[in-house]
Amino acid sequence: MTKTERTYLDWNATAPLLAAAREAVIAALDTVGNPSSVHGEGRALRMLVEAARRDVAALVNTAPAHVIFTSGATEAANLVLTPDYRMGRTPLAVGHLYVSEIEHPAVREGGRFQRENVTTVPVTRAGVVDLEALETLLQNHDKAKGLPMVAIMLANNETGIVQPVKAAAEIVRRHGGLLVVDAVQAVGRMPVDIEALDADFLIVSSHKLGGPKGAGALVTRGEVLMPAPLIRGGGQEKGHRSGTENPAALAGFAAAARAATDDMVERNARITGLRDALEAGMRLAANDVIIHGADGERVANTSFFSLPGLKSETGQIAFDLEGIALSAGSACSSGKVGQSHVLTAMGFDAALGGLRVSLGPGSAQADVDRFLAAFSRVVSRRRVTGNAA
Repeated sequence: MTKTERTYLDWNATAPLLAAAREAVIAALDTVGNPSSVHGEGRALRMLVEAARRDVAALVNTAPAHVIFTSGATEAANLVLTPDYRMGRTPLAVGHLYVSEIEHPAVREGGRFQRENVTTVPVTRAGVVDLEALETLLQNHDKAKGLPMVAIMLANNETGIVQPVKAAAEIVRRHGGLLVVDAVQAVGRMPVDIEALDADFLIVSSHKLGGPKGAGALVTRGEVLMPAPLIRGGGQEKGHRSGTENPAALAGFAAAARAATDDMVERNARITGLRDALEAGMRLAANDVIIHGADGERVANTSFFSLPGLKSETGQIAFDLEGIALSAGSACSSGKVGQSHVLTAMGFDAALGGLRVSLGPGSAQADVDRFLAAFSRVVSRRRVTGNAA
C-alpha cells in the first residue's frame, strides 16, 4: 500500500517554517548569553533582539520602541484587553470592551475584562462588522465607568473577509475610545500600517508568517498609553512583559517578517489566481457549494466554503483521508471541531458546516489540482451516501 501524498492547505492555522527562519533560529540557539546581561555575550543577544524588534516594526510601519514581544498572539491579546491602563503615570480606566462577533477566541473571550463588561458587535450577512450597530453601542456607552475599547480584526481567520477597520476607527475616535486590531491573518497578505488604520494597538504572530511558534507581539501606537502588565517580574520589555526574551524565536520571527514584505504584490496576485481556480473548480463539481465572502473583499489566500448536508467534522476527516490538510475554521481548540461561530454570526444555520482552504507562498497549481480531485470524490460520495464517509 502506497502512502497517500499529502497536500497542505491550512496556512491560516500555521505556515510551514521558512528556510531563512530556520537558519536564523539555529544561529541564535548557538549564541550563548542572556539578552539582559551586560557582558559581551549578553550584549550580542540584546543586539539580536533589538534587530528583530526593528524588523517586526517595519512590518506594520511603526517605531521599534512600539513593539512589545510576547509568547504569541493570544498573550498579546490578553495583555492589551484589560480595563487597567496608564497614561504616563496616571491611571486610566477602560470601562467596557466591544468585540465583533467574528473575532478569534483569543480576543472574543475578552482578555482580563469581566464577562459583564464585554459586549459583542454584530456583523452583516456578508461577514462585515455592522458599523451602524457599533455607532449605537458607543453612543450608549456609560463614560462614567471609563473609556470604551473596541476590538476588530483586520482580516477574518475563517472567511478571509477584510473588515472596515479605518471606518470603525472614525467611529471609535468620535466617542473617545481605544481601538485594538488583530492583524494576525492580514500581515503579509495585505499592506498593514498602524498609522493608516488609526489603530491604538495591533496584534501580530510569528508562525502565521512562516516563523517559529511561540513568538508574537503587541504593537502600540505610542509609548504613553499602555496596559497594565500581564506578566510581572524582572522588568524586561520596558516592564510591559517580564521574562527573559526568546532570542531564537525572535530571530526566526524577524526573518519571517522580512520575507512577508518581499514581493508581496506579485506573490498575492499569484495566490489569488490559485484561489480563484480552486473556487471555479468547486463550483463545477458541486453547483450547491457556498463560498462565503466570495463577493466581498478578502485576503488572497482564503476560501471558506460549505457543502449543504456535509458536516464540518465529516468533511475534514474525509479530506484528511484523501491526503488534504484543511480546517473547519480556527485551529485554536486542541483539535476540537465544532460549529463555526463566524457562520452563526453571519446568520447562517448553525448546522451548516464550513471548511477552510488557505493557501500560502509555497502553494502551487498541483496543490489546487489535488484538492479538486479530492473534492470531486467527496462530492460524489455525498451524493451516493448522503455524507462523505
